[in-house]
Order: sequence, then structure tokens, then C-alpha cells
Amino acid sequence: MASPGSGFWSFGSEDGSGDPENPGTARAWCQVAQKFTGGIGNKLCALLYGDAEKPAESGGSVPPKAAPRKVACTCDQKPCICPKADINYAFLHATDLLPACDGERPTLAFLQNVIDILLQYVVKSFDRSTKVIDFHYPNELLQEYNWELADQPQNLEEILMHCQTTLKYAIKTGHPRYFNQLSTGLDMVGLAADWLTSTANTNMFTYEIAPVFVLLEYVTLKKMREIVGWPGGSGDGIFSPGGAISNMYAMLIARYKMFPEVKEKGMAAIPRLIAFTSEHSHFSLKKGAAALGIGTDSVILIKCDERGKMIPSDLERRILEAKQKGFVPFLVSATAGTTVYGAFDPLLAVADLCKKYKIWMHVDAAWGGGLLMSRKHKWKLSGVERANSVTWNPHKMMGVPLQCSALLVREEGLMQSCNQMHASYLFQQDKHYDLSYDTGDKALQCGRHVDVFKLWLMWRAKGTAGFEAHIDKCLELAEYLYNIIKNREGYEMVFDGKPQHTNVCFWYVPPSLRTLEDNEERMSRLSKVAPVIKARMMEYGTTMVSYQPLGDKVNFFRMVISNPAATHQDIDFLIEEIERLGQDL
Repeated sequence: MASPGSGFWSFGSEDGSGDPENPGTARAWCQVAQKFTGGIGNKLCALLYGDAEKPAESGGSVPPKAAPRKVACTCDQKPCICPKADINYAFLHATDLLPACDGERPTLAFLQNVIDILLQYVVKSFDRSTKVIDFHYPNELLQEYNWELADQPQNLEEILMHCQTTLKYAIKTGHPRYFNQLSTGLDMVGLAADWLTSTANTNMFTYEIAPVFVLLEYVTLKKMREIVGWPGGSGDGIFSPGGAISNMYAMLIARYKMFPEVKEKGMAAIPRLIAFTSEHSHFSLKKGAAALGIGTDSVILIKCDERGKMIPSDLERRILEAKQKGFVPFLVSATAGTTVYGAFDPLLAVADLCKKYKIWMHVDAAWGGGLLMSRKHKWKLSGVERANSVTWNPHKMMGVPLQCSALLVREEGLMQSCNQMHASYLFQQDKHYDLSYDTGDKALQCGRHVDVFKLWLMWRAKGTAGFEAHIDKCLELAEYLYNIIKNREGYEMVFDGKPQHTNVCFWYVPPSLRTLEDNEERMSRLSKVAPVIKARMMEYGTTMVSYQPLGDKVNFFRMVISNPAATHQDIDFLIEEIERLGQDL
């Protein structure tokens, strides 16, 4: 591994062929740095090479402790970005950085080295010639590096190498051929926003310590509620650590709305509550029921049709059954974009039943909420405006960096009443500004990360039209994949018809299984195909796509597309790679 303290790291290839002693490579790097960072890129090259063209004399192969950076300072600026003497990180520690006395120069140089590592990783993430993953088994990584924590500090040379090593083995989730999760892609504006919020390092519970961020959360949530369809964007909401927590918030508020006494007296003071959701819904509904003391047995799973949509008639049957047993139905969670099939429950029919039986209607649109940004596809969520609460994860379909999940609530003030504890050391009532902007008391958390800024800044950079174009493109790529494989030899669709979302579910059937009868033996053998192909994908590092069983269907591939970098060529590559890796099975 090249040393962070020696000249410059490899750039432009997986094998380190981007040699800093090659002037062409140095110039190429500086051009890339300037392109991605503007003025920072100029300063970075000046720091590394003395100017944007000429690399330092020390080469990338020099051992770490023998290659301090040599750059003469020529500026009188304050703060100065130029080291006035050689910086050898082997003799520096965290205690030499700010707030240490005279820590300004080493701090700026150290952080610009970190930026250097990050910029290389960003550029490589979009390079199709690089691996999606440099896969090693857990025991191999544990043995190859010493990850243990020690009593004594390491020097900054070693700290920089840890940064580089960590990213070397990280999954490039921004790679155009990474399709493994619902959250993929790497947005440059969102990345910049994440850097900014980490630098600001503040909390979201009061206006006094996060004035701009609190206002941006207010503005953004209001806009999202308008898009859902609530008049004037009325209501409430919060950004939470993820869709599972947003769904749990919905259960908590629905329970409080029906039985407010539960807040002080607990579950023992109220009847047995029952929640309903589809058998294809996210597991977080049961997790939430367990966490809130309702119990997983109180979550009734409703049957779905062959496309994975909740069947309203079965929902009504189960509601009536629960009432006949003396239980109290308190929540129906419909799904807009199921995790595996990408199915959209019939929200209008569900809304009618919730109104009829006076039950809180929640819509888990963590995955499908982004389609509300598209004029072409938002009809799939028709009826969402009738929900009492909605989960919407911009970190999925909209490509916002993790984490960014919103819970939207139609009734204003309900969330505050449900969760507030009047902590006087944070939420004093005699402050000199409008206390409605102190949002922390409506959250379950005390400390809350600034998640809104990524979404807000991306929205400003793209506009609603930009998100719409991205979503329409991803849906078109999913249809492109479906059209290619639906009649292609060796492929079988898990369900008939075009995909509802970007989820495309299919089996790859190797030549050895294509002539077998459709019986238990064939299914048993077919169930082993996807796991082997996935393992080979990871070992080669060429691409990643998820697989899973569902109900009586054995392991199949679940292809999802949310990465803005993906193209038709990447879809073609995936198909050919599956066939290459599975021909001999």
C-alpha cells in the first residue's frame, strides 16, 4: 500500500499505476481535483506539488516515514494553507491538530490529505473499469490488518492509512453497476451537504443551536406534505434515522390518538390493540409493535395478490375478526413500493376501509414515495392524500445520501402532544423567539442528526424537475431490463407483467436445468443458483444484485435501480455477467 505521506497515492487504476512521478498523471490528477473542487483543487495541488503541474520529488514508493511533503510557503494569508516546513505525519499525532497551539498548518494539511483520499474514491466510484467491491472474507480482513484499539495513540501517518484502507474495502455504492440495495448512487451536492453538516456538528432539537437547519426542516417537510396532497402542506413531521423508525413513530402516534392515556399509564391501561399490514410489507411494522409493547402477534398480515398488492377484502375480513374478539384495530399500514416486488397497495380502497372502521391509515412509502415527484408515475400512489401519516425516504429513490427519512403527519400538534416531556433545561418557555421552532420535544430522540440539509441542498440544485427526470429514467431502465429478459432463454419472471417500480424479479435458469420438469427437485436446484452467482459477482467484484426467497418461491434475483449513474449498457452488462457466472451451474 502506498503511503499517505509519500508524494501522492495511486490514481486512475486499481493496481496503483497512476504514479505521482509521472508528470502526466500529476497533471491529470490536478485537473480532476480542480474540476471537482474548484479553488480547493488548486490549493490541494499547490499543497502537494508546489504548483498544479509539477509533482514533488519524493515518489510514491518511498516508505511512509521517509517522505515528508516539501512545499515552501509563499503566502501571508491567515489562515495559511501552506506548510512552512516539511510535514512528516509519522511524527505528528491528533494532539498536534487544532485546537493545539500552532495547530493550524498541520490541521489544514492533514484535512486536505483526507480530501485527497475522498476525491480519489469519488472518481473511482464512477469508473466502470474499477471493482464494485474488493471482496475479502471476514477472517481474511481480520488477519491482514490490526483493527484492535490500543491505549496509546497512533501517529497521523497511520491514521491516514486507516482512512485509505477503510475505503479500499468499502462497497462502492455509487458505482454504476451496484444494484444491491434500494439506496444506491453518490450525489455530489448531497455529499457536499453531508460534509457541511459534519463540520457544523450541531443538533436539531432547538432553534437556538441550529437556526438554519431547523428552518430548512420546516420548509422541506411542508413542501413534502404539499406533494403528498395535504392542503397548503398542513400537518407536521420529522426526519428520523430511517424508515423503520418513521414507521414506529406512526404506530406510536396512532396509538396515542386513540388512547392518549397510554402515555402515562402504559399498555396495561388500554385494550388489546391490533395493527394490519400486508404479507409483503416491511418487517419494521413488527419490530415497532415489539418495541412499543403491542407485541408482534398483534400485527395481522393481510393476503396479497400475485403482484404483491394487499387484497382489500381480506383486510376487511380480518378487521371484523379482530373486533369480534374484542380487540381494537388501531392502525392499517399500506405499502407504496414493497421491498421485494415493488408493489403499491390499493390506497383508495384501504382509505375507504380505514374511514369506515375509524382506523388510522399509515402509508409506508419509504421506497415508493419518490414517485410522487414524477408526473408520469405518481398515480401509483393515488389515495396517499387520505392517509393520516406517511413514511417517505429520500435516501432511497431520490438518491439523497444516507440517512434521510421523513415521517409526515396530517394532524398538526399531535406528534408534539404524543412525545413531549417538557425538559426545562432544553425547552425553556421564556426564550426570546418563537418556541414552535424548538422541535426536539416532538421527537423520541434527544440528539438528532441534521438529515434535512442534504435533501434541501439537492432540491435547490436539481429542482423538482431534476428529481422527476432521475425517477423517470430509473423506471425506464427497469422496463428496459424487463423487456430484454421476459422472453430471453434462461430467464423466468417471478410474476407476470411490467414492473410497478424499479424492482425486476427473475430467476436465471442455467442450461443444466432448462430441460427438467417443474418439480421439487428442480426447485431445490434452482434455489442454489442465485446465491452462487451472487458469491461469484462479489469475488470478481464486477457487479452486485440482491436475491431472496419469498413465500413458496425459491431464491430469485431482485434487481432494483435507483442509481442515477446507471445506463442501458450497465443493464446489458448485468445480464451478460449473470449468464457468464452461471453457465456451468
